[in-house]
Amino acid sequence: MPKSPIVPPRGRPGRFTLGYFAARWQGVMLSLVAVVATIWLGLSGQLGLYIHPRYFVFTLVMAVIGLALVLAGFGLREKFEVEKTGRARSALTVVGVVLLGVIGVATIVVPPTTLTSATASQREMNSGGTLIEGDADEAAALIGTGDFESLSVKEWVSLLKQSSDPHFYADKTAQITGFVSPDANDPENVFYVARFVVTCCAVDATPIGVPVYLPGWQSNYEPDQWVQVTGLLSVNPSARVTEPLAIDPVEILRVDQPDDPYVY
Repeated sequence: MPKSPIVPPRGRPGRFTLGYFAARWQGVMLSLVAVVATIWLGLSGQLGLYIHPRYFVFTLVMAVIGLALVLAGFGLREKFEVEKTGRARSALTVVGVVLLGVIGVATIVVPPTTLTSATASQREMNSGGTLIEGDADEAAALIGTGDFESLSVKEWVSLLKQSSDPHFYADKTAQITGFVSPDANDPENVFYVARFVVTCCAVDATPIGVPVYLPGWQSNYEPDQWVQVTGLLSVNPSARVTEPLAIDPVEILRVDQPDDPYVY
């Protein structure tokens, strides 16, 4: 008489099925993707696209600790019971593992990018709280030396917040590097040469910039293109913008995006 096949208990999937693996290890795999991506960004020098440099060491240390815990998690052997609806749950967890794989591949294959003018248009340009008194003091010290072209976009914005008197800037040539961000109120005539200020991470990044008055600028430049603008600050001819002064450019050069595109 032939032996009856051994049937696993109802509701308990085979030990090595994809559904079983997915249900058991989905959380661990998610953690693995997160910590490996973080360590990879740190080793490739691209972690600065997401967080402030002051948090590099802390983030990488925690990522290494997290990796150790994830690897330890693979060594655990815990029983896993599936309810009567096990098939549906198993299907969902399989989908979860597939999504984790896609996220993991995308993190490594797709190169990280900086925030763009699209993000700047969704956040207030030169909003209060992004600039501190020390920035203005440093800018004033540089102006005292006559080395105006050494001022960064952050320092120029700090000065413009303190004074909008065109006579103060009459003999001070600005040379500012940033990406092109169209003015929300007069995009045909004005764009900002802008950067993002990061205080903690890219989520809280705030755009800052100095307006440039150049009617028809779109014919020669594109949003998000990095440029070096040289010119004098004067009364903004546009009546539709909130900034009283703007750069009257004498030279605009296309430049490569700097290794560290944010300011701190």
